Amino acid sequence: MDRLGALSAFMEAADAGGFTEAGRRLGLSASAVSKAVMRLEERLRTRLFHRSTRSITLTPEGRMFLERCRRIAAEMEAAELDLAQLHDTPRGKLRFSLPSAGMPFMEQLAEFQKHYPNIELDMDCSDRLVDVIDEGFDAVLRTGEGSDSRLMSRVIGTYRQVIVGSPNYLERRGIPQLPGDLSQHTCIMYRSLASGKLLDWPLSLNGVPIDLPLSPSTITNALEPQLVFAQQGVGLACLPDFTVRKEIVSGTLVQVLDHHLTGATTFRVLWPSSRHLSPKVRVFVDFVTENLLKR
Repeated sequence: MDRLGALSAFMEAADAGGFTEAGRRLGLSASAVSKAVMRLEERLRTRLFHRSTRSITLTPEGRMFLERCRRIAAEMEAAELDLAQLHDTPRGKLRFSLPSAGMPFMEQLAEFQKHYPNIELDMDCSDRLVDVIDEGFDAVLRTGEGSDSRLMSRVIGTYRQVIVGSPNYLERRGIPQLPGDLSQHTCIMYRSLASGKLLDWPLSLNGVPIDLPLSPSTITNALEPQLVFAQQGVGLACLPDFTVRKEIVSGTLVQVLDHHLTGATTFRVLWPSSRHLSPKVRVFVDFVTENLLKR
């Protein structure tokens, strides 16, 4: 049992990138996690982490050992799932990731938590492209097409990008009638964490997509600042339609240039391909498919 605890401490430290965060996740002190990893290194006679005053990184031996540990953990979970499925009650930790565009889904996810109180949600809310398998996620929400053959996926739905601004801003600066009018407007832009590039607005003229260079006054790598800045009258923002439905209905944001926006983006849930589809993952996949884009 001591060895299993040390393996758990090692995997959490690797996932968290530090002993303090690993301890928080495990309900232990950073010192306890560090000592458990040190005892494991002594037993293996191998250094698993490079340590500095600010961070830890895996050694080559640590990366190899982590992969083996994940297999062991997966087999243990599969054994537990075989028994849990006898009772067919979804339970246990469910670790999943969603982008900042998914923040409006929190009310629905809270409903999921209330409906399945025996499932512990562990959410990673960021726009970084996580490695589902290597980082030990049970499921992820992503936009676009799935390209990882190790993953299963189900389409949740599609959404469009819309350009919005506050009534106060549009009263001051005027309502753009054509895409070219955006050159006279303040634009709040999004920078992709994955590519480092600004996200193009999907504009068209007479039904033909156009590449219109915009001059941003504000750049962010998350959805919430765009929404807040647009509501505060700073400028125009291009956001997924489901993130601004309430604001458009309430009148705090106004939609513009709708006839000059093209295309739709697919939202999907992905999870590791396995012969063991645990009850917790099954009910999560079913729930998000039925509920996230239906409001």
